[in-house]
Amino acid sequence: MKSLLRRRPSPALVIASIALFVSLSGVSYGVATGFIDSREIKNNEVRSIDIRNNQVRTRDLRNNDIRGIDIRNSTVQSRDIALNAVTGDDVKEDTLQKVPSAMLADTATSATSATTAGSVNTLRLIGLRTVAEDSAPVTLATHGPFTVKGECASGTVARLLVSTAEDDSAAGGTGDQDPDLDASDGDLEIAQLAGASAAYAQTPAFAFAPSGKAFTGQIALYRDPSGTTGTCRFHGHLALAG
Repeated sequence: MKSLLRRRPSPALVIASIALFVSLSGVSYGVATGFIDSREIKNNEVRSIDIRNNQVRTRDLRNNDIRGIDIRNSTVQSRDIALNAVTGDDVKEDTLQKVPSAMLADTATSATSATTAGSVNTLRLIGLRTVAEDSAPVTLATHGPFTVKGECASGTVARLLVSTAEDDSAAGGTGDQDPDLDASDGDLEIAQLAGASAAYAQTPAFAFAPSGKAFTGQIALYRDPSGTTGTCRFHGHLALAG
């Protein structure tokens, strides 16, 4: 019995005891001093309840690690986004509604007209039309009783003509002006462009009928006498009312 008591502990037992003491005292020391590091925390054990509110800051987050799945739906507000930071590439186009003023474009009836507000209802664009010399006049635009034509007469003379189907109308331009234009009067020449060489000019065009149909606008005339057969060209726009 006395021999057992006198037996000294083995070196291995001493080292194991010291290691156990150090490990236990290290955890206790860490708890007491507030210096617990990740080695002393079991993986996946820290929960949100263990973190004080408003304590996690940007410096605690790794760059580019926060993903959409980490953000609750409908919680990001305009105040969370920098000014002018959202671009067209960030927006799904088919989810956007129309800009209110752009809704007026739905009333466009063709590529050459679009409805607007007020007493002037339609802007009629006259696309470029080419007319050969001595050929029949071509219709550039119509509105109510009025027909606007372009003609390339002999000598490559560009002529702008207006006729009406409603008596007691009025029409004019830089050429003739008739305050009493009737259906039987035929075509009224409201502008002409002649000369010995190529030329380009612009003329106002306007007309009014008792029914309230009217137009005002600008039409350009161009004459090119070069070549075997001369040509004339016309283009412009009319604001239609009524």
